[in-house]
Amino acid sequence: MKKIYKNTWVAIVLPMMALFAACSDDIDPVVESLDFSRLMTPVGTEIRVVNRNSVRLNWTPVRGAEEYTVEFSEDSLLFGAIVRTEIVTAERLPVTFVMSGETQYSVRVKATAAGITDSKWAMTAFKTDAENIFQPINLSDIEATQVTVRWPAGSEATDLVVNPGNITRPVTAGEKEEGQATITGLASETTYTVVLKNGTKTRGTLSFTTLLDLGGAVQVNPDDDLEAILEGASAGDVFALMPGTYVVNAEVAVAQSIAIRGARPADKPVVTGAVFRMSGTAGLQIKDVVIDGTGAPNENQMIIYDAGTFEELRIEDSEITNYVKGSLYVNAATYIESLVITRCIYSTVQCVGGDFIDFRNGLARTLLFTGNTVYNCAVDRDFFRMDAGGSTNFPSVKSIITITNNTFYNASSGSASRRLLYVRLTDHEITFSKNIVANSQGIYSNQAATTVVEMRNNNYFNAPNYLTSTVKDDPANGYTTLDPGFANAAGGNFTVSNETLIEEGIGDPRWLP
Repeated sequence: MKKIYKNTWVAIVLPMMALFAACSDDIDPVVESLDFSRLMTPVGTEIRVVNRNSVRLNWTPVRGAEEYTVEFSEDSLLFGAIVRTEIVTAERLPVTFVMSGETQYSVRVKATAAGITDSKWAMTAFKTDAENIFQPINLSDIEATQVTVRWPAGSEATDLVVNPGNITRPVTAGEKEEGQATITGLASETTYTVVLKNGTKTRGTLSFTTLLDLGGAVQVNPDDDLEAILEGASAGDVFALMPGTYVVNAEVAVAQSIAIRGARPADKPVVTGAVFRMSGTAGLQIKDVVIDGTGAPNENQMIIYDAGTFEELRIEDSEITNYVKGSLYVNAATYIESLVITRCIYSTVQCVGGDFIDFRNGLARTLLFTGNTVYNCAVDRDFFRMDAGGSTNFPSVKSIITITNNTFYNASSGSASRRLLYVRLTDHEITFSKNIVANSQGIYSNQAATTVVEMRNNNYFNAPNYLTSTVKDDPANGYTTLDPGFANAAGGNFTVSNETLIEEGIGDPRWLP
């Protein structure tokens, strides 16, 4: 992120003097130039912190100046500890200097030339961000209980701080010289943040997730019969799918509570044509897997529930694409204790003959949908559908629906009859916050039964009907209508460039620099 400091220089401004001439036939000659005993102080200045610890300076060149002296001090406008002096010519402007990270600086500049007194100083203060000299982490460097991190060889560093755990361990002389260190004793399937320190200053920050410990899981390979393995599972089984493609093209009966996980999160396995039919009391976890609906029998939804009382359904860090009817279908007296969908990407789920998340006669006690990106899905259907039939079958259950920090692009977008929140349960509460809704002609809802208890800090771009429908956002809730500046929406890259949305943390966090 760039920090911009404009018009903050302290300078002496010379007052302009107006010259008046009396009315007469003899008019004095026009004054075409002024001579001063010293150079003017630089004005029209701008200073930007770029790339965390670099500062870019610019100013309007001073007439008659030959060079400019630039001084940096590690304080705030005191200039009691000058740490760097540079001589700059106008031809070099704008000029960029690499400074230390995470440091408060003052900077001042004056114009100089031979035979005339230097200008007065123009000055301001700024603070650099923490550096990040860590190199991108390699898949081969992450294991279940350890990781190897790398940075430019020979860089100054004193410690590594690891969280969770708040573990600090010194960087050895050998590690500093080599520019890498192996951190051991980690827990499997855990997201860690490692900070490289040089004394009190941060030199790098890196996050990663350790791998699944295969010691407690059943390893599955692409040439195995995944359908038969899952249908023969025992309660509590965890299946670690190695990278590759698993062609199923069948309805898979899930009658026990199981987990399906990618063994290498950075190289997700691809499961094609699978429809998961839930029965009994089964729970299901899908994590770090690509699920492609191409070849699914009867072009069905990804997950279909029979009647019954079910344990948690949890879908995490996965990609779901190319399903025709939808992603989840509940058309029976079905109670799900908890439904969690987080950090997933959904694309091209058409919803022909069904809605995206489609509860007709069942419900979930809690539904959490957070940190997801959904694009080109349910264009001509509703998105979150929870019909009154769920309350008819489970009258004592209050459903809590939380939808936060998601990016919806061209979702339930075809017309003003397409609803994002088609919820008609007798007893429910909806929270909808910090989401981006873009490229949609849809609405929230036109149902009196839809109960939104909190709607705050959402952004609507090219989505005008969300602000005019029966259920709508309120200006007091801090909504915006900014262009997110997506990097390449057509290509599925929703990286945000709008500084306001970045600073406020709006949308799927994966796209916020």
